[in-house]
Amino acid sequence: MRFLRKIRYFLKKQHKHLHRSGDRLAQFVADVLYDRRRTRGARIFAAFLVPLSFLFFGIVQLRQWLYRKRLLRAQALGCHVIVVGNITMGGTGKTPVAEYLARLLLSMGRRPAIISRGYKSKGESFYQKFWRWMTHAPERPPKIVSDGRQILMDSEHAGDEPYMLAKNLQGVPVIVDKDRVKAGRCAIKRFQADVLILDDGYQYFRIASTLRIVLVDCSNPFGNYYLLPRGILREPLCNLNRASLLLLTKSEGAVDPLLEQNLRYGNPTAPIAECRHQSCYFVSQNGAMILPLDAISGKKVALFCGIASPAGFEQLIVRLGAKVIYKKRYLDHHRFSGAELSSIDEHALNADYLITTEKDVVRIPKNYPFHTPLYYVRVDIRFLRNECALRNLLENALSCAAVP
Repeated sequence: MRFLRKIRYFLKKQHKHLHRSGDRLAQFVADVLYDRRRTRGARIFAAFLVPLSFLFFGIVQLRQWLYRKRLLRAQALGCHVIVVGNITMGGTGKTPVAEYLARLLLSMGRRPAIISRGYKSKGESFYQKFWRWMTHAPERPPKIVSDGRQILMDSEHAGDEPYMLAKNLQGVPVIVDKDRVKAGRCAIKRFQADVLILDDGYQYFRIASTLRIVLVDCSNPFGNYYLLPRGILREPLCNLNRASLLLLTKSEGAVDPLLEQNLRYGNPTAPIAECRHQSCYFVSQNGAMILPLDAISGKKVALFCGIASPAGFEQLIVRLGAKVIYKKRYLDHHRFSGAELSSIDEHALNADYLITTEKDVVRIPKNYPFHTPLYYVRVDIRFLRNECALRNLLENALSCAAVP
């Protein structure tokens, strides 16, 4: 028995070591993609990735050509489909925009449903998939995160963004499946949805869409202009030509001529709207208490987050007048372990508040016993320019009897 315990302890230790090594490697790769690391090793690795970016460019353009020539075909679901997406990796603010669209469609008397792939949500294990294949069992149905009345699963199984949308939206079903055609058909059949919001769907060609809204982050529009894996672009700028509307997010209100020139290079005709992500207030860990933004002015705070663009969140807290005594960054969609939460709690003991993002708080147990009160920032979008263009596009598209 003692020998077995030693073996188990050794395997557990090796697993933790591999997990930490994997996190460090992933952080290194992310820093190279975003040009946040300038060491010699980072520059050598970046040079190695450049040819792979050109290969990725060829694959992306070939796939688009196959759909454009109808050698591969998009499927019509029989209802309007509004695509919300981007041409860069994460961090453009799709979730608040999808929430805004859902509320707008509800106010127009529509029955919207949100369809998502559920990025990094917990799915079937390899053994479950293998057993289903061996036994010819039927395909698993899509995951219903919310039926519009109640939340039916947690963030681990739903994914961070679908869970956030389900938590914030009443009357809007949220459905998750990697096969979004299957998820869309489920929304139509089970919930009688007449408009589908396809979250993060600009690169998803299998569904015929009515409108395509492309989000561009003003704080970091296109990174270093390289495609993956050297940069953060999923597609070249010329592929903005598929967009019905270009929506600039995280704007500070100042017009950037170079950015608009790049947008017009990709799409000369689509209207350009502009919005900012407006911090509304702070919400406590269990959602029971709300603090105004000025409540942290002059207070000592500890910060932590696992999002694609942490700098904006950290700068917001500083602008609100808080004294940051500790901050910790994790990878995007990071699932916090008990040891990590304990470490955060220990570093925050001398702080008045422990603050994170809404996207992060859904991955923390509501009853986790932090010694310092934990709050998250509730964020909404506020249009600065051309909101009417989005409303007009929606009204004109939805007034047409024909659907794709």
